[in-house]
Amino acid sequence: MEDIVTALIDLETTFLKCLGTAGYTDDPYDLWELNDVFPTEVVDELLTLKIGPGEMDYRIGRREINNDKRNYFDVGRQAEFPVCRNVAALLQAPETVSAIEKKFNLDLTGTFLRIELTQDTDGFWLEPHTDIGVKKFTMQIYLSRDAEAGTWGSSIYKDSQTFVRNVPFRSNTANVFVPSPHTWHGFEPRPINGIRKSLIVNYVTDKWRARHELAFPETPVRTA
Repeated sequence: MEDIVTALIDLETTFLKCLGTAGYTDDPYDLWELNDVFPTEVVDELLTLKIGPGEMDYRIGRREINNDKRNYFDVGRQAEFPVCRNVAALLQAPETVSAIEKKFNLDLTGTFLRIELTQDTDGFWLEPHTDIGVKKFTMQIYLSRDAEAGTWGSSIYKDSQTFVRNVPFRSNTANVFVPSPHTWHGFEPRPINGIRKSLIVNYVTDKWRARHELAFPETPVRTA
């Protein structure tokens, strides 16, 4: 129990610090970059998780085509892997939720935590899209340390047709935006010589239908 408490304290301290030093741009919309999101040993554990990846279908640039193969820090995974449990506990903690609300000018009252482990391989792409509606917060935490991983960052668009740039991909950094009709993003096709691992963190409303994906499906977040 003492080890669990210590791990959570270290996670919280590191995450709250990265919020305080976040980079920011409004080109082409409000977008934040977080550095040193987790303690290094947590990234080590996340990179060695024995979860998938399954054989993905990349014929169309939408993650939902592979819904039956996607992986989440759900109740079962938290019971199986301590690092999944600890990361979920961090992002569910009232102190963390309050800090996120303050930093990004949000009200997350009544939302639920969803954490997806993505493991994209060569051939992966995503068409430009926005996260709106039931998603109230989006954070993608990059994990991979592959030699070519620096070129694997998400693609940012001004609108559905206008590419702006690919953001840098650096292990243990994150991109954050508050979903709106303007937050166009995706993944322009390019080589992936390895596995592009990341966590996608969302807080979603109670209208989210796939309850099995949620970290705490019966417990909405609360603030400190």
